[in-house]
This record gives sequence, structure tokens and C-alpha cells, in this order.
Amino acid sequence: MPPGRKDRPLFARWYAKVSPGMDAGGMNEYRERALAGLAGSVIEVGAGNGLNFAHYPAAVTRVLAVEPDRYLRRIAERHAAQAPVPVTIQDGLAERLPAADGAFDAAVITLVLCSVTDQRAALAEVHRVVRPGGELRFVEHVGADGPGLRRVQRVLDATLWPPLSGGCHTGRDTLAAIGRAGFTVTRHEEFQFPVTKIPLPASPHVWGAAARDP
Repeated sequence: MPPGRKDRPLFARWYAKVSPGMDAGGMNEYRERALAGLAGSVIEVGAGNGLNFAHYPAAVTRVLAVEPDRYLRRIAERHAAQAPVPVTIQDGLAERLPAADGAFDAAVITLVLCSVTDQRAALAEVHRVVRPGGELRFVEHVGADGPGLRRVQRVLDATLWPPLSGGCHTGRDTLAAIGRAGFTVTRHEEFQFPVTKIPLPASPHVWGAAARDP
């Protein structure tokens, strides 16, 4: 997201409309897996409309949920009020997180690293605000394994897909980027969502956990 650009009103309204259906279709299960076992203080980067909040385990003491879009923040506030753990919503960009160095035990990023303008800068910020030995939990779009679908992803990412989908890129190698940012991936699972006979360009996903290196 370019500096100063925080709101994507058309995409935000579309995402707020379709994301509950995505969760009902199975995405909520991956959110649950990715957040299971978290404890202590957590920063959620790109919280969107707050669909993760219901999945935080009781051992989480507080969540700072950072979201740049005003429309999605308003919806997230409603979900925060119903969350099983304390959640504070705050304006902010992934590339400039409003938090001190090492302030959190863990970070959560779901369906965000595909759309940030500078993935390297966003992950550097996550590394900065998570304490040494802390965790990153993630659910993300990733590049396809097969060369045919990878070619389709490259074409779409270079043309129509990002402007039509809130900056989303379908083919980023996010696992490698997490490793380059100073995290060690401790577990991950690749999956297709939605599941279709012919995989869609945006269907390859991964969820997992990574430890922040000392």
C-alpha cells in the first residue's frame, strides 16, 4: 500500500460481504488451526473485519489489531466486542506498525502479505515488534506448485489482478519471504481454497507458524 493510502472502499465493501461466506465454506477452520495454542500478547497485522477474533484461545492476554481501512475497522470493532479475549483496534500500516520493539509474544497475519506493497518491509516490521523467540502465525495466498498455474499467476499479477482485488498478488513466495525476514518456519500446510476441479489462480494457500530468530 503506498504511503498515506489507507482506504480501499470498493474492495473493503466487497471483502466484508464475501468473507463470511468464505469462512462458512471452510476458511474458518484454517484460521482456527493457525491461531491454536497462542498465548500472551499478540499483534494482528491487517485485521480486516475481525474474523480472526473469535478464534483466539483464552491464554491470549491481549490483541492489538492493526487495520488501515476505516470501513473494515468499524466492522472489526463489532467483532472485537464479542471476542473471547481483549482486542484493541488501531489504525496503521503493515509497513509502519504502531508498536515498540519486541512488544509482543506473537504476530498473526492472515490474507495480508499477498496485498502489501512492500512485503519485505512488512515482515521486517513484524520481526521488530515480536520478541526474540516469539511466533508468527499465518494464513496466506502463495504461488502455485505447477508451472502452468504459476505462469497464469505471473500474468495476472502483472496486469489486472492487483487493481481489481485490493492489491492482492496470487503468486508470491511468502514462505521464503518469511524465512528471509528472520523467522524459522516450524510447521506449515499447503491447501487449496476454494477446492475446485480446476485450481483457480488464487486458490493455492498455506497456513503455518514460524519462530522469530534470536
